[in-house]
Amino acid sequence: MIKKIIIILFAFLTMTKVYAKDMTISVIYNNVDFNKMLTSAWGMSCVIEGFDKIILFDTGGDGNILLSNMDKMGIKHEKVDIVVLSHIHGDHTGGLWKFLKVNPHVIVYLPSSFPEDFKQRIKDRKVRFVEVVRPIEIFPGAYSTGELGTSIREQSLILKTKQGLIIITGCSHPGIVTIVNRAIQISQEKIYLITGGFHLGGANAREIKRIINELKALGVEKIAPSHCTGERAINSFKDAWKHNFIEAGCGAVIKVSI
Repeated sequence: MIKKIIIILFAFLTMTKVYAKDMTISVIYNNVDFNKMLTSAWGMSCVIEGFDKIILFDTGGDGNILLSNMDKMGIKHEKVDIVVLSHIHGDHTGGLWKFLKVNPHVIVYLPSSFPEDFKQRIKDRKVRFVEVVRPIEIFPGAYSTGELGTSIREQSLILKTKQGLIIITGCSHPGIVTIVNRAIQISQEKIYLITGGFHLGGANAREIKRIINELKALGVEKIAPSHCTGERAINSFKDAWKHNFIEAGCGAVIKVSI
């Protein structure tokens, strides 16, 4: 059954020739400092622009900080079309409710494993949402890995560009290597960039080195870790990728020019 799903998804991913032209990933919520004009706080959120639709990936933990940082970066709340939530933890979903007050017209994509009371809160606000289990196309050029992991179920975002795939993660609870392998499995395309939280704050040097070697072997060209990756791991990624390492703290703007 899983093999059949992968084959079907591969068919429409390879047939859909829609790419971002000049794509921008704006990090609007993060505990890793970058732009001192913004408020840093534990959590993760970014806005993706460059496709026909604008995506808000995760919402951080505090809606007031989320909206304030968006304002400071010149990102209009009402312009967002899609919200993608990676997993249930509050530092990735807590800002949702404030955001929905200013923009109730979005479609929220969340893992099917989210608690029913969370889904009911969205229903009560008459906001549309999609429960994600398997890999799906969100819109042409943007895809979900589907739910991965066991105790903590998590989806990541896959974006197609002419330079390769961009993977955006929340916390990588299923493992960053597992997520990258899933993206390659369902698309058969090279990985241009991965960014987000890699959940390596408690990892030792040996574990970090193993992951770096595996990501290198998978052909990851550029890397931009933040949030729960941990300072030791971030520094190790910086040493390993050198000029292909990208800062992704709060207020960073990652531009992908085609």
